[in-house]
Amino acid sequence: MMKIAIIGASGNVGSRLVDEALSRGHIVTAIARDTSKVLARDNLSAVVGDANTVGDLAPKLNGHDAVISSVGFRASNPDMLIDAVLQSGVERYLVVGGAGSLYAEPGKLHIDTPHFPEFAREEALKGKVLLEKLKETPRLNWTMLSPSALFTAGERTGKFRLGQDMLLTSDKGKSWISYEDYAVALLDEIENPRNVRQRFTVGY
Repeated sequence: MMKIAIIGASGNVGSRLVDEALSRGHIVTAIARDTSKVLARDNLSAVVGDANTVGDLAPKLNGHDAVISSVGFRASNPDMLIDAVLQSGVERYLVVGGAGSLYAEPGKLHIDTPHFPEFAREEALKGKVLLEKLKETPRLNWTMLSPSALFTAGERTGKFRLGQDMLLTSDKGKSWISYEDYAVALLDEIENPRNVRQRFTVGY
């Protein structure tokens, strides 16, 4: 049993992470701007928190075994998130990443391919910035898990593939993962760390 803080716990991905962590018997602190969206359950504390204010966030992370950041890159400041985790003294920091910074082919990022959606470009670029900042922070035991190209609601199957920096695609050329199975992969990483100070990816 671990104590896990999840920033952005009321969102599409964050809520699945909360569900998965609780199902494994962990104690969860759900941090969100609007905690009314967080369903009350045993072993769950809902806390109002501001991801962009170090002084507000850091004390709420203190005492946890791991912190997961599941907040949008455009809606957050990477320096403040990293500073808050460092000030809290938490040993592990895990980030819900994006697919844009994965390589679609050797030497070419997914974000640089012709079919990458324009509406997602700004978010993907900011996610890439956060990844670079994590790599430049030697005192932080971080892990970023990037989803596949299509990241959507689905089923929890527990069956998926893991990779490192290359976008995962099926034999039919589809690249996707459900929020539910993404949560399984990230909680597996918390319980059995294999990608400390690395980014990895998950897909079917």
